Amino acid sequence: MKKKQKRLLARIVVALIFFGAVFLTEKLTALPDYLYLILYLIPYFVAGYDVLWKSVRNVAHGQVFDECFLMTVATVGALIIGEYPESVFVMLFYQTGELFQSLAVEKSRRSISGLMELCPDTAVRLGENGEEEEILPEEVSVGDVLLLRPGDKIPVDGVVLTGESALDTAALTGESVPAEVKPGDTLISGCVNLTGVVRMKATAEFGESAVSKILELIENAGANKAKSEEFITKFARVYTPAVVLGAALLALIPSLITKDPATWCYRALIFLVVSCPCALVISVPLAFFGGIGGASSKGILIKGGNYLETLADVKTAVFDKTGTLTRGQFQVSRCLPAEGTTEDALRTLAARAEYYSTHPIALCLKSAAGGDLEPPETVTERPGFGIQAAVDGKTVLTGNAGLMELEHIGYMPAPEGATAVYVAADGVFLGCILLEDLPKENAKAALDALKAEGVQTAVMLTGDRPDAAKITAERLGVNEVHAGLLPQDKVAKVDALCKAEEKKDRLFFVGDGVNDAPVLTRADVGIAMGALGSDAAIEAADVVIMDDDLMKLSLALRIAKKTRRIVRENVIFALGVKFAVLLFSAFGLANMWLGVLADVGVAIIAILNSMRMLRK
Repeated sequence: MKKKQKRLLARIVVALIFFGAVFLTEKLTALPDYLYLILYLIPYFVAGYDVLWKSVRNVAHGQVFDECFLMTVATVGALIIGEYPESVFVMLFYQTGELFQSLAVEKSRRSISGLMELCPDTAVRLGENGEEEEILPEEVSVGDVLLLRPGDKIPVDGVVLTGESALDTAALTGESVPAEVKPGDTLISGCVNLTGVVRMKATAEFGESAVSKILELIENAGANKAKSEEFITKFARVYTPAVVLGAALLALIPSLITKDPATWCYRALIFLVVSCPCALVISVPLAFFGGIGGASSKGILIKGGNYLETLADVKTAVFDKTGTLTRGQFQVSRCLPAEGTTEDALRTLAARAEYYSTHPIALCLKSAAGGDLEPPETVTERPGFGIQAAVDGKTVLTGNAGLMELEHIGYMPAPEGATAVYVAADGVFLGCILLEDLPKENAKAALDALKAEGVQTAVMLTGDRPDAAKITAERLGVNEVHAGLLPQDKVAKVDALCKAEEKKDRLFFVGDGVNDAPVLTRADVGIAMGALGSDAAIEAADVVIMDDDLMKLSLALRIAKKTRRIVRENVIFALGVKFAVLLFSAFGLANMWLGVLADVGVAIIAILNSMRMLRK
């Protein structure tokens, strides 16, 4: 509890003690009325002097119709007509509600501000002779060598030079299991070094590192308000003046008719107390804030309440294929050697021919061959077809079927849909190696979970060949496949899908890299998967899932739907109770105590309901 909150609590307690003492005195003794007024004013001002001052200040600045103004008019009016205990109790209960509201907002902020602790205070830079220099993270330059001791936070993105360790990535990804790192592995800023001493090389400055971008997202999340939040704000601006006018008419017109102004002024004051819109103005933004905070604790960064609200209406899920639904890393699935050639010989010859290539397929072939490979004598690129290399005096060709046809080499075609590397030596076909980009382990389960959350259609967009894309789609249960697409084709396809949606239905697109940035921008909600290393994806996406866990897509939808459900519950409950008590007060069926309950009591219940979003 902050100092300001402690002071308010102390004032409430002191005022409550004074109020109790005066109330008992009134019941047990008979004093002049003006003395009771003076005595009741003590707890009244102790509890509510700041409300009165804020009301006067706001009126002076033209901000008339707010909750402070309503409380001031209602309580001062109650004092004027002689309802001293009710006036003090209204102020006490209102301030109790304000304290409770402040504590709830603070708890919600802590759920997000925990991520703010990602930012390290210092970094240790190593000089050429190994001397250590403590600097600010903002002073780190690309190429600097930094020292990480156990317990240190990684200040900037980088790569491990020496040492092995375990990293705590929970604050970034929500993953509780430490990640092991060794020389050559990538380091993401904001993680905590747990065990070993590591020397790292900075690959990005602080402002361009993951931790800096994440903090920027968190700080700006509140600026993107949901439509429900905007509606409540606009509603309160119209609702409050309308109720004040209604209260004035309720006090004036019946008083002229019945000649009983005290009764109708009292009812009008109850009307004012009940009308305070704080239950809606606080609880609705608090629910969205809690939803964003709860998602952040699970490694899902949502850039604003508007995207959280849109997620709840998603009926179509569109995915990039490579690196999103699949692992994005080729692996050898089968070797089909020709007669007279062994599988080992086929793998080794292909790997040696691809020795100098950095293409993902070449890396896969070299990994599959294993061992120490000798480089070829010469290498010639055959653009669009493959590689020609001299290996142990033989002319070796590795590439696609077109290369075999170009060189008039008879070959055995690979099975339909497979990615194949054909190998020949001195004009003789030696066989082919089948490669596969396998789906991620949880991809099928993730799509099933999305369908369970109400997603009706799963679409896959890819630049891959139609036959290979079809095989992946059938494995995962994807409803619709569009293959052979360039980045601009993906944008056009998402645009067409968005226009084909029903009015209330929404679409999200899930991608993982720079090439997906235009599509992420076009979708109703763009979701970047495992995008900590992709600046363009983080900038373009509306939601960033900080690790590569596809199951968090359905979790994000559950959080969004729960947030919307809580918002609707708060609105229906608050308005229902308020309109009922407003009606009762107009007919004299409600007193000030019930009016306070309909205002502050409803606000507390709505805030408690919103705080359910903070459950883990």
